[in-house]
Amino acid sequence: MSLTLLGTILIVEDSPSELELMSHYLKESGYNVIKASGAKEGLEKAVLEKPDAIVTDVVMPEMSGFELCRSLRRNPITAKVPIVICSSKNQEIDRLWAMRQGADAYITKPYTREHLLRTIKSVVI
Repeated sequence: MSLTLLGTILIVEDSPSELELMSHYLKESGYNVIKASGAKEGLEKAVLEKPDAIVTDVVMPEMSGFELCRSLRRNPITAKVPIVICSSKNQEIDRLWAMRQGADAYITKPYTREHLLRTIKSVVI
């Protein structure tokens, strides 16, 4: 039995365990997954692979998820790709700031598999 792929999701996350967990949830649910362990790598992969959505952490070395959001929105190739911020920062100000940077959705860690999938479905049209 082959799974119908729902789309390709780029995960940008510097924590290997978090990256694996998210990747597992998405693959198990029928998504193709591209992984990046930092925002700069994520930006390159987003331009090259043109994913259907991007899930990014906020706190990462070199470049934050907020900076990644701004860079993606400024690039004509990635400007329309839905972005989900997944962060341990759970203050309302963080959520508002994420939306100002161009994010389409914001979920906080720890999240459930259902919450992650529901959020991605809500932004991927």
